[in-house]
Amino acid sequence: MTEYRSLGRTGVAVSPLTLGTMMFGAWGNRDHDDSVRIIHRALDAGINVIDTADVYSQGESEEIVAKALAGGRRDGVVLATKFHGVMGDGTDPNRKGNSRLWVNRAVEDSLRRLRTDWIDLYQVHRWDLGTDVEETVGALDDLVRAGKIRYAGTSTWPVQRVVEAQWLARAAGRTRFVSEQPPYSLLVRRIEGDLLPAALDYGIGILPWSPLAGGWLSGGYRLGRDLPNSSRRDRIPSRFDMSIPANQRKLEAADALARLAEEAGLSLIRLALAFVIRHPGVTSAIIGPRTMEQLESQLGADEVVLADDVLDRIDEIVPPGQTVSPGDDGWANPGLEAGARRR
Repeated sequence: MTEYRSLGRTGVAVSPLTLGTMMFGAWGNRDHDDSVRIIHRALDAGINVIDTADVYSQGESEEIVAKALAGGRRDGVVLATKFHGVMGDGTDPNRKGNSRLWVNRAVEDSLRRLRTDWIDLYQVHRWDLGTDVEETVGALDDLVRAGKIRYAGTSTWPVQRVVEAQWLARAAGRTRFVSEQPPYSLLVRRIEGDLLPAALDYGIGILPWSPLAGGWLSGGYRLGRDLPNSSRRDRIPSRFDMSIPANQRKLEAADALARLAEEAGLSLIRLALAFVIRHPGVTSAIIGPRTMEQLESQLGADEVVLADDVLDRIDEIVPPGQTVSPGDDGWANPGLEAGARRR
């Protein structure tokens, strides 16, 4: 790692790459020992942030992280996890969401699975229309005061809700959210027009997820070739269905970006990660390798400096502030759903 950055205005030093662990466990790599080796390699390479979530393989990812951090590794890591998604078999309506009831249950479950006394960054995985944000902010503030979490953040929240939460916390004297995790990549650039400028104004750390656009920027998606096999393709087939026009546009853009990377003497993976890390509003990009080979292909991307002419070419392929396939933005405005429109 060439540098460490402050997580928002907290003063906490974090690496420009974060190790995401969604692919460790039943959703991806089922070999716990191999997953632990990947985590150790990332830490040895200078990555000091590990991001997981209770919903990843229903807690299995958190358990794998705990194994990796055993034996004295915990203190040197900024450990982040998330809550909100449905846990269990779905029959208990209160084992999900952003209510105080669930926050208090979820944090204890995560602490137990992670085998730790505290969580450095506890994040609300999604916005919850049915829960007053003041309820969630208050519950997280209590957890900070109790020493169970150090900081609170959000993931995939619309910018207006991120700003609303900042003002609410300030007015109530509560702990404010110090970070947000949005999708951001060469193919998913919407946040450049709203969230990233707001984050700079409010001192919010930005930890983008899917900087390789769910594998579309791995270099394997090229015109005239069969689509590569992937676990994400199996879990979210609609994102890879080539009968959908938006996916065809993604393929064309990914192919153009791969050719640009070749001209620049880079792998598309390194080009994609370097692009995300370069933005002044971005703190740390979350990489999510399933294998050691995938991790090795991503390490060192923070050392790549993209020339202005390369950045100009990128903007020609995917204009600033635009997402090739809107479904990749991670959040859909419920006010635009059919049932909410003036009909």
